[in-house]
Amino acid sequence: MMEGMSLLRLLVLSALLVAAWAQTFTLEQALGSAFPFEITAAARANRVAWVVSWNGPWNVWVAEGPAYEGRQLTQYANDDGQEISDVHLSADGRWVVFVRGGSKNRAGEVPNPTSDTKGAEQAVWVVEFSGGTPRKLGEGADPVVSLAGDRVVWTKGGAVWAISLEQGATAAQLFKARGAAEQLVFSPDGSRLAFVSSRDDHAFIGIYDMAASKVDWIDPSTSSDETPAWSPDGGKIAFVRRPAERKAGVFGARCAGTPWSIRVAELATGKTVEVFRSAEGRGSVFQPVFSGDSLVWTSAGLLVFPWEQSGWKQLYGIRREGGPPQRLTQGSFEVEYLTAAPDGKSMIAATNQDDIERRHLWRITPGGSPVRLTPGNGIEWAPAPLGEGAIAFLRSDARTPARAAIRLPSGQIKDLAPATLPADFPSAALVEPQRVKFAAADGLEISGQLFLPRNAAGIERRPAVIFFHGGSRRQMLLGWHPMYYYHNAYAFNQYLVSRGYVVLSVNYRSGIGYGMEFREALRYGATGASEYQDVVGAGLYLRNRPDVDPARIGLWGGSYGGYLTALSLARASHLFAAGVDLHGVHDWSLLRSGLDDEAKRLAKSSSPIADVDGWRSPVLFIHGDDDRNVPFSQTPLLEEALRERKVEFEEIVFPDEVHDFLLQKNWLRAYHAASDFLDRKLKK
Repeated sequence: MMEGMSLLRLLVLSALLVAAWAQTFTLEQALGSAFPFEITAAARANRVAWVVSWNGPWNVWVAEGPAYEGRQLTQYANDDGQEISDVHLSADGRWVVFVRGGSKNRAGEVPNPTSDTKGAEQAVWVVEFSGGTPRKLGEGADPVVSLAGDRVVWTKGGAVWAISLEQGATAAQLFKARGAAEQLVFSPDGSRLAFVSSRDDHAFIGIYDMAASKVDWIDPSTSSDETPAWSPDGGKIAFVRRPAERKAGVFGARCAGTPWSIRVAELATGKTVEVFRSAEGRGSVFQPVFSGDSLVWTSAGLLVFPWEQSGWKQLYGIRREGGPPQRLTQGSFEVEYLTAAPDGKSMIAATNQDDIERRHLWRITPGGSPVRLTPGNGIEWAPAPLGEGAIAFLRSDARTPARAAIRLPSGQIKDLAPATLPADFPSAALVEPQRVKFAAADGLEISGQLFLPRNAAGIERRPAVIFFHGGSRRQMLLGWHPMYYYHNAYAFNQYLVSRGYVVLSVNYRSGIGYGMEFREALRYGATGASEYQDVVGAGLYLRNRPDVDPARIGLWGGSYGGYLTALSLARASHLFAAGVDLHGVHDWSLLRSGLDDEAKRLAKSSSPIADVDGWRSPVLFIHGDDDRNVPFSQTPLLEEALRERKVEFEEIVFPDEVHDFLLQKNWLRAYHAASDFLDRKLKK
């Protein structure tokens, strides 16, 4: 009888374990939602446009008030790796301009991840908002539409090209000038074009006069000038000046440097004055906002800009005639996205104010307190205000992935294209990550997101996986991420949890979101690998959890996260049983030019290749051989060293694929292989 009861209990326990470990959704479902990019609004029409990548193909979507019901505008149907970017609407909303195809690599090759024998190109296209077949304007990128809506300019090989939007017009180079033109900005009346002329160790602000067909250089110097911003009346142009500084290009922490400044040129007189200069010390290195405008004019003549004097990226305002800066935001948070409201009196920003592990939209009005516009525990970014008072933006939360939305003047928020979330998307099966804090090996407090399997209580100790983001200027959040690469990473972490793993996503030092001193961590990366202290702390945190088997902790990450994965396996195979390294950095000394001998030795000693003698744990390498961020050569370099030491490794190589995989099938293959590898190495 006792033997029967024991067998019954064993069967019941086995059934419970199987149920608890059962996969509730597929990887294809987890990656099956549409991801939105770059939402934009027309200046004088209630129309918005954005880019969507959905199960491979990239397309432009649009919506129009008052209903704001999204529809697919372009009809690209193949998973061909041809991304769409730089979407713009003409001021009247009639035209939608966009770029199709990725940037060239150092060999002058456009991404062609399908190895299409006809090749690939990067080109500027236009299509009417009402629909129709897109028309190619010419090869190039970075298009800008004049406010009159009659002309588009863009860059091609560092030169500026232009075309009328009338049918049958021909593109032509707008002017010839030395340097590589970038950051094109039309004057309010469209008669002039401001641009940055990048010339290696310095950069000028140029103004091209359409009628006179001439270029004027604004206050040229040995510095690098950038971020041109027209005053509302078009009579002045403001820009940021960063002085020439040899140390500026050296990899490593930089909380201070030669102070940067803001200058304003009065075009009628040619006079340029300095209206602001950063103080010495903290905040003297210019840091732009992540996206949007780093210089914004208000209708009252206040010039708004980001500054890290407090140790956090906050907003300040300066009068065009100069004077002391006015602080517009205050607190321990970061401003990431910034754009002017159409009335010119306020700005819309995305920040992590009062919610450091998420992003929300705020209205910032000089002289008033910031007002939060998006309540709740979601994540909101990329605001695009409309003239009627509505704000288009992108949003997500812990269970529902990124999608385009609009906040109506009434305050109501609605999704623009609900159909882009498939009916079988497993929102209900996902877990909500929780914020955790733990001590790094050197005592620094580190934050992370902990994903726990459902119904985990009372179940045996589980395998665990630590995830490291790339960048390193990134921050993982308590929900689906605003960036496509980390949207996919979040999906894979949720998938691993559904397969029984405890997952810890680590926001290690040198990342963003926690202030300047955390981002500019001492001795990070190639100057000492201080992030490794956070890796050890994460491993010890998991080892001490009662629901984690300390002998079955694995690692995974891409790019900078691949670097930390490899570094951890090289230095601490006794802590970490296996790892998956996607296009990681393995020898810093080969990636940094201009280093003296001591800096090269430090870079090498901060790399996984330096500690390969201690590597014992198996690893899976995944890399595309057209990687434009981390040279493909970094992976065979490390594989050779592991092969000599009889360390087990596996590899997947994607021919002609880039760093941020362009093909949906490659994301799926990479993650299926990573899941299978971790299962084989970490599960009993």
